Amino acid sequence: MNKISAAHQQTGLTPEQQEQIAAAAQILRSGGTVAFPTETVYGLGADAANPSAIQKIYRIKQRPVDHPLIVHIGAISGLHHWAQAIPESAWKLAQHFWPGPLTLILPRSAHIPDCVTGGQDTVGLRMPAHPIALALLRALGEEKALAAPSANRFGRISPTVAAHVRQELGMEVDMILDGGMCQVGLESTIISFHDEIPQILRPGGISPAAIEAVLQSPVLLAHHRPQTIRASGTLPAHYAPVTPLRLYPTAELWRYASALAEQGLRVLVITWSDSDHLRPALNRLIEQSAMPSDPATYGQQLYATLRQADQSGFDYLLVETPPDHLDWLAITDRLQRASYH
Repeated sequence: MNKISAAHQQTGLTPEQQEQIAAAAQILRSGGTVAFPTETVYGLGADAANPSAIQKIYRIKQRPVDHPLIVHIGAISGLHHWAQAIPESAWKLAQHFWPGPLTLILPRSAHIPDCVTGGQDTVGLRMPAHPIALALLRALGEEKALAAPSANRFGRISPTVAAHVRQELGMEVDMILDGGMCQVGLESTIISFHDEIPQILRPGGISPAAIEAVLQSPVLLAHHRPQTIRASGTLPAHYAPVTPLRLYPTAELWRYASALAEQGLRVLVITWSDSDHLRPALNRLIEQSAMPSDPATYGQQLYATLRQADQSGFDYLLVETPPDHLDWLAITDRLQRASYH
């Protein structure tokens, strides 16, 4: 068996993908940028130890330089290299959930440049659960990592397929690795160990209940107390389409849609429940997008739906408020930030 066949058998990647990953790794070693798939969203990656490469990320995204980046690593053992004073609870979560959509905020090691952390003494680390992302990280080598925020303009809708990256960033990125549609579709859960009790700074693909079950102790949610750490995706306005987005309870949704249509405005109503009985008589200015009532599938489709709506010439996007349930926490968080005004 030749090396390429062996690699395909081991990773499930085709020879062509293996070649693309090798080319991407060379670009990253030389200080370039590569967009790559993860299970959450597509990331815009650069060598985490190369400040000039990191500056390219900020420039391409038009991102404030004090807004920290998440660092992606290829093995749990990499925690020793990129962080220090790691609490036992962080090791437990890494061993249970990695690779997966969980970011740990830990005291940074000397290997992390200031530009990655926005000048803070902490760093966000995660190990992505996507074969292309892991193969890319391993191709870079043991003591290499990728600083990688989402591959889109700062504050806008995150990309969940490679075409989204091409549409938004185009030729500014040196290479885009296509890994199909992201399985989770929402960014990782971010948990901080800065205080005595771990605190979830951003809800995501791993629920608070799942984290508490592993730790066998409670965790805090960010809105329960003030945040002392800046983290990716936690600004009030984020994940936003250009088209104004508003959240309304089911009972009010169609009433507001009718009022906007009466002003001659085109409206897309995005629902998850069976609210058709509340829908007004046929109106050419009002369209509906029915989303799944299952939160996992809804989350996977959310960004692609918003991006498509943003390109369809609507004046307003009206979204039905998600259920008040912890399973919908990450979706509610993203929609609240997307509708912030």
